[in-house]
Amino acid sequence: MTASLYLDRPSPVHRLNPVTKLVILLAIIVIVFAVPQWWVPAGIVLFVIVPAALLARVGRRLLTLFVVLLLPLLLVLVIVQGFFFPGAATVLWEWGPARLSVEGLLFALTTGSRLSALVLGSLVFVLTAHPARLMTSLTQSGMSPKIAYVISASLQIIPAFQERARSILLAQQARGLAITGSPVRRMRALLPLLGPLILGMITDVDERSTAMEARAFGATARPTSLALVDDPAAERITRWLVAAGAAAVVVLVIAGVIA
Repeated sequence: MTASLYLDRPSPVHRLNPVTKLVILLAIIVIVFAVPQWWVPAGIVLFVIVPAALLARVGRRLLTLFVVLLLPLLLVLVIVQGFFFPGAATVLWEWGPARLSVEGLLFALTTGSRLSALVLGSLVFVLTAHPARLMTSLTQSGMSPKIAYVISASLQIIPAFQERARSILLAQQARGLAITGSPVRRMRALLPLLGPLILGMITDVDERSTAMEARAFGATARPTSLALVDDPAAERITRWLVAAGAAAVVVLVIAGVIA
C-alpha cells in the first residue's frame, strides 16, 4: 500500500473532487500572501481550515501535526522576531541585546498566521485527498498525466521516506544497533541509516520508472481511467468562483483598495 498521510473518512470534504480542494488551497495561499493584514490568514485558519478539518473528522491528526511540525517553528519565530527585530521603535521590554518590540511581535504575528494558513491548509488537503484519486481527477480535467503524477507523488514523498527510515531502523536494531545514550552516540547511530535509506529511495524511483514504462505511461494517447472521479457542475462553478475571488483580491491589493 502506498504510504501517504491520507485518512479515509466518510465525510463531505473527502467526497469533494480533489481538483476542487486543490483550487481552494491555491486560492487560500494567494489571498494570505497578497493581503498584508495578519487577521486575514488568521481568520481563514479559524473559520475555513479548522471547520473543514472538523467536518472531515481529521482534527485530531491535524492537531498532532501542528504541535509536531508547526508549533516549534512558530515559537522560534516569536522569540527571534519579537526580541531581535531590526529597527524596532516601540520597545515593550528590554534586557541586554533582547528588545521586545511591538513591530517585532506584529511581524511575527503576520508571518506566523500566513505560515499557519499555508501549512494547515496543505495538511487538510493531504489528509483528505487520496493521491490516486487526485491523479485521476487531474487527468480527467485535462492536465498532462506526467504533471498529474508529479503532483500526486509529491504528497507521498515524506510519508514514504518516513516508512522506509522506520523499516531500516528496526532492521538495524535487530542487528544490535544501539540508539540510546548520549546525543553524540545517537548521532553516530544515525550514520548507518543514511546509506541504506538513500540507496533504497533511488531503487524505489528506478522501480517506479520501470513500472510506469511497462504501463505505457509516456504514450501520447490519453489513457482511460478504470474508476472515474465525480465532478458535479456545482463544484466546477465553485472552482471558477473561488479562482475569480482570489484574482479579485490580488487586483484590489495592487490597486491600493486593500492596504
